[in-house]
Amino acid sequence: MRLSKRVMCNPLDLAYRYQDVHFSNPVGGGKNREPRRSVHREGADPSIVLYRDRFYMFASMSAGFWHSEDLLRWEYRATSKLPVLDYAPDVREVDGALCVSASRKRDNCPFFRSVDPLSDDFSEVTPGTFPFWDPSLFQDDDGTVYLYWGCDNRTPLYGVRLSDTFRQVGEPVPLIASDTAARGWEQVGEDHVTEPPPSGPETPPAPYIEGAWMTRHEGTYYLQYSAPGTQFNTYADGYCTASAPLGPFEYSPDSPFSSKPGGFITGAGHGSTFQDRHGNWWHAATMRIAVNERFERRIALFPAGFDDDGVLFCNQNFADYPFVVPDGPFDPWTPPPWMLLSHRAVATASSSASRHQPARAVDEDIRTWWTAGHRRPGEHLTVDLGADKTVHAVQINLADHELGATAPPAPGGTDPGHSGHSWRGIYPGRQPTEIVVEMSRDGTEWTVVHDSVGTGADAPHAFIVLEAPLRVRFVRVTGGRMPFDGLFAVSGVRVFGDGDGDAPSPVRARALRVDGRTARIEWDAAARATGYNVRYGRHPGKLYHSWLVHDRTKLDLRSLNAGADYWVAVDAFGEAGIAPGHVEPVSGQPTSR
Repeated sequence: MRLSKRVMCNPLDLAYRYQDVHFSNPVGGGKNREPRRSVHREGADPSIVLYRDRFYMFASMSAGFWHSEDLLRWEYRATSKLPVLDYAPDVREVDGALCVSASRKRDNCPFFRSVDPLSDDFSEVTPGTFPFWDPSLFQDDDGTVYLYWGCDNRTPLYGVRLSDTFRQVGEPVPLIASDTAARGWEQVGEDHVTEPPPSGPETPPAPYIEGAWMTRHEGTYYLQYSAPGTQFNTYADGYCTASAPLGPFEYSPDSPFSSKPGGFITGAGHGSTFQDRHGNWWHAATMRIAVNERFERRIALFPAGFDDDGVLFCNQNFADYPFVVPDGPFDPWTPPPWMLLSHRAVATASSSASRHQPARAVDEDIRTWWTAGHRRPGEHLTVDLGADKTVHAVQINLADHELGATAPPAPGGTDPGHSGHSWRGIYPGRQPTEIVVEMSRDGTEWTVVHDSVGTGADAPHAFIVLEAPLRVRFVRVTGGRMPFDGLFAVSGVRVFGDGDGDAPSPVRARALRVDGRTARIEWDAAARATGYNVRYGRHPGKLYHSWLVHDRTKLDLRSLNAGADYWVAVDAFGEAGIAPGHVEPVSGQPTSR
């Protein structure tokens, strides 16, 4: 298969299910006091396994699952056999079958089994004997089965051995608890900053410790967990290790191993770590939008692995840029094949809704979007790259703009008893997203590179790789039929290719430890740079963590572990490539506990 056919881009372009959410906390006042309603897509908490040479992915609020032969093309399959509204479905292979469970905080949680998921043969093994949230099954090499679970800002993650009928064997063991005094990345808030309430200072809110996943690698047990909360850009995964499935576990100061706080779409928590058929490691995780509500989320896939010292890592440098999915063993630190050409390009549109101007589609922020001013086919958005450039691919990210005004009620909804929702339902079937993508050198003669009108395609994050690169200046996206006949809304027209000229000059970071959990990183602006990727880690040769920024030359890095030394490098990047920065120690003594 050609390289162009093996490239993908986060967030994954899946037919995420739409849901109809009514909130128990009404808005307005007096006679206008009405419950709030949101209709939007959601997909999160991905659990992926390779079963009988096919990948299966289960995710929250999906009313089914996805399957794939190659991690590139995912096909959705609905199921009527599994609970629809139970969060964080977990899937693992146990005794040659796929076993699935999900979250019910107040009621006993059932377990299901399948040997042929594509035939929807899921059957209930047991109605369950106790309630749990965010489950993760794990079968050890000796056949023993364990369950890990927890999702709370007060209690730890737990683990327990299970019988062959999924009943508890012994008492649950507390395994992981939060420690924000020593672990900066567990601190709640955007950029790990909690805004003080108007009434004055108070104790900072505690993080949610959740999203367990167990991986055994070369005799060591890696218990992975998420913090501080799914609604933050800092949502991430850390881990502890042990020599036995129920511990005792030792926290890894190389946490978080999965973290993506900057870029077009942020967040990389509550996921799963798995191997493909070639032995390559991958980590799937949750990315946040959290505009229509805090559980508005997407799914991402990152190259991962274990180094020679047993450190678990993910490559999240440019983690929402294109990357090659190999058809064999590969280096997980392979850089992106193309760079972004459309950051803050000039954008114009046929019409625009109030407060949703065209520039919002090229600001590299999935949480802002352009919206057409009229609900009719043919509305369009045009991006001017400023000059002819070599384009290889374009990603068109759609947004859900006030769909509660046009969407009918979802069938079969119920009270989920969760997070302030008074009622929730999931819409069945696909919601067509019709777009036409054209490119031009002069803005007069146009070449169609993608047309989904009439195909029934449901592609909210369509990633279009050209058959051959084109020299173009203009990219135009025209909308046809939209979900629930809503307004055409685009959060990102992202154009990738090879920029002309030279890459930026390398920069040298100045890094000072402010306190045990924080370092202040500064650098001088580089010519031809559109942004900077701040890499850091506990060893000068292991800068496994990263934080991508635009339009700034400093960053307060609040995700450090107290008592650990760090090194940092700032890579300048632009349309023509990446200039690796000099590796520098973070000066100042780390604060030990």
